Amino acid sequence: MSKVLLNSNFNFKKQVSKYIGKVRDVYEIKDDLLVMIVSDRISAFDVVMPKGITYKGQVLNQIANEMLNETNDIIDNWLIDSPDPNVSIGKKCIPIKIEMVVRGYLSGHSYRIYNSGQRNLCGNILPENMNENDKFKSPIITPATKAEKGLHDEDISPKSIIEQNIINKDDYEYLHEKSLELFKRGTELASNNGLILVDTKYEFGYDSNGVITLIDEIHTPDSSRYFYKDSYEDLQIKGEKQKQLSKEFFREWLMQNSFHGKNNQIIPEMTDDVVEMVSGRYIELYEKLIGKKFSINSSDNIFERINKNLKEFIV
Repeated sequence: MSKVLLNSNFNFKKQVSKYIGKVRDVYEIKDDLLVMIVSDRISAFDVVMPKGITYKGQVLNQIANEMLNETNDIIDNWLIDSPDPNVSIGKKCIPIKIEMVVRGYLSGHSYRIYNSGQRNLCGNILPENMNENDKFKSPIITPATKAEKGLHDEDISPKSIIEQNIINKDDYEYLHEKSLELFKRGTELASNNGLILVDTKYEFGYDSNGVITLIDEIHTPDSSRYFYKDSYEDLQIKGEKQKQLSKEFFREWLMQNSFHGKNNQIIPEMTDDVVEMVSGRYIELYEKLIGKKFSINSSDNIFERINKNLKEFIV
């Protein structure tokens, strides 16, 4: 293991459990703490690729932490510290089993639903005669259930959320209000760097005192869609595809090489040149979103560096 972190295998003091996600390894520690290691794994079509991407974990972790710090005046969040470029430590919360998806534009999933003829999306009545990527008069929220591992999230209306007792009416209204405030801040931050925040998702939980808290990552390219502001109007008038800032470029590379995530398809070879290309694009994403140069950590062994930076937590 050198400059790419594919797996982590730490043994922390008071460790209770470990969860391995597609990208993140999450260690649960007694006293209501989580240690999140953001690996360099990359996934597409719900498949984790066999090779990691240099600096990807650092990029995602640092974007998420920057955005959490930029929004902590709106709502408390889970983050306490980031002692290493690939690591975040924060409060353990009981997750609320819905995602608050905020959409400013008719894009992605919302466009596919609209194009199928439906006009009611999670209780939002959509106007007629909209084109793909048109801006909504004001942002809408389309909540989704948090699916179990291996299943897909599903749209759900606020009415159903309350009727199914996922959360009560007052808590839902609070999530709705805070999600719109976060989206407004995210929109402002994106605009300052020449971007449009198209849609994103927010996740929340209850901390040990029962306070609703913002959890997980926010406003990263893995959880959000961005357009370039300077070309949006012209491309929309021409009916052309919008220029996006996301990891869509990697999915496109896979599809160009005949991989769509279907059974029996072979993952194309990720050569060193491909890894370098994808790494460069992630660094570009960081610099465009954050508006400053990405600082490459000089460590030759990420695992050893993390081990050193987390020594107070390790047995």
